[in-house]
Amino acid sequence: MTGSSGGTRPKILTKIDGDDWIIKFPSSYDSKDIGRQEYDYALCAKKCGIDMENVKLFESQRCSGYFGTKRFDRVRRDDGGMTRRHMVSVSGLLETSHRIPNLDYDLLMRLTFMLTKDIEECMKLYRLMCFNVFAHNRDDHSKNFSFIYLDDEKRWVLSPAYDLTYSNSLNGEHATTINGNGVNPGINDLLEVAKKAGLDIKAARAAAEDIRECVNEYLGHYFPDVTRV
Repeated sequence: MTGSSGGTRPKILTKIDGDDWIIKFPSSYDSKDIGRQEYDYALCAKKCGIDMENVKLFESQRCSGYFGTKRFDRVRRDDGGMTRRHMVSVSGLLETSHRIPNLDYDLLMRLTFMLTKDIEECMKLYRLMCFNVFAHNRDDHSKNFSFIYLDDEKRWVLSPAYDLTYSNSLNGEHATTINGNGVNPGINDLLEVAKKAGLDIKAARAAAEDIRECVNEYLGHYFPDVTRV
């Protein structure tokens, strides 16, 4: 097992029905139910229209289950073998440390459009930003955003979301600020990011409100004492 890649928790790489999967285990400082929490977050993210890989909660006699996810950087070839997709994180692209909060979603939006040339990819990032704000996922550092290259289409796209849990970052703020606000970002900050990115504001507001409602319904029990924005 290792805790050095794709998050801090110990994990194994395995095959299920020929596909590559990652299964995570609680670290020494995690709640024993962290697997169930990440699973619930992933299911809620899907309900919010956020691109996620297939996930599963594996049974355990020690806790409520271990979180597993299919790898999105692997694709099956016509001959049944597996090919690795080229993937790069924002940390790698910008050569910036994920341990130091130094990003804003404005910058991520510009980077996303510059690389993908697709405003729909910016909308995908916007939905993820909204989810991170409303679900109190504040560990949204530069290694938790990535791009993958689609060889058959000859283009870059934002990768599926990953490492979504209730979390805090340095001083309890978002690792990536929202319109410069990492402490208590709200709907106005989200819409300002959308406006600067050239997104349709009416659609952006509707998406934010839908995501907030969905998160509060399905994940609110994980943060009952947090002030809802």
